[in-house]
Amino acid sequence: MPPSAVLHVKSRCPQYPGSKLKRFPVPDDKVDWSQNWPQYNPVSYTDPSVLKAPAWADPDIGSFSPKFNTVDGAVDRTSFEGNYKTENGKPLNPHGRTGLTGRGLLGRWGPNHAADPIVTRWKVDAKGAKMHHSVSKRPILQFVSIKRKDCGEWAIPGGMVDPGEQVSLTLQREFSEEALNSLGVPSSERAKIHERITKLFKSPGFPVFKGYVDDPRNTDNAWMETVAVNFHDDLGNSVSGLPLQAGDDAGQVQWVDVDSSFPLYANHSHFLELVAKERKAHW
Repeated sequence: MPPSAVLHVKSRCPQYPGSKLKRFPVPDDKVDWSQNWPQYNPVSYTDPSVLKAPAWADPDIGSFSPKFNTVDGAVDRTSFEGNYKTENGKPLNPHGRTGLTGRGLLGRWGPNHAADPIVTRWKVDAKGAKMHHSVSKRPILQFVSIKRKDCGEWAIPGGMVDPGEQVSLTLQREFSEEALNSLGVPSSERAKIHERITKLFKSPGFPVFKGYVDDPRNTDNAWMETVAVNFHDDLGNSVSGLPLQAGDDAGQVQWVDVDSSFPLYANHSHFLELVAKERKAHW
């Protein structure tokens, strides 16, 4: 486990998402693999949707031999956490035990790479002046948030990096698919929307986070990692006025005030806290 690592919590949630399976309970002092624990008897589970071998999923270990800690063909099996260990041909979660082996809902053995675009604007009044928070006196940021269909929690609209895809493209593609539902917009509108998004995503963006995600889908052998980048529409003239519609994985989508009291999926709150700090905004 990385020395500075915070114990993962959501990765040990009692019931595995999308199933009736209960994880083997892992107390805080037994999370690290270096702790000897002969009684550890995790449940083995890989979701039927993964076992159907869709394009985004690996086959089972045994029927193929992935190359871990490297780029294996088009699939990036390197981790932002450094080299991870393997045991019996299977990778071990660098943040420790989760109470469940196999891949659960995740397609790849080892790291499953995602990208999270955090698109923000300033909250303004009817005259276009920045609004400040009554307590912190700092300007209020708003970000594009989606309500996930799988768990009903609000989240940053992110998604998986396709094999061989540049992360910058994933960020733009996921924002378009999930938040703007560019798939369901009349073609006359689509070109305008595409132009505005491309302009925003061409800006360098603020790299917020790169690493392991404490995600409820994680297992002992498969885990989420992400690159989160903030694209800020400072003048309010690129994506601020776009009509938001819920896309393929999203139930609802809207501009939401950045505030520490707003509950979010996985460790997305931490990402927004870093954005607010960088932009000297209310948190």
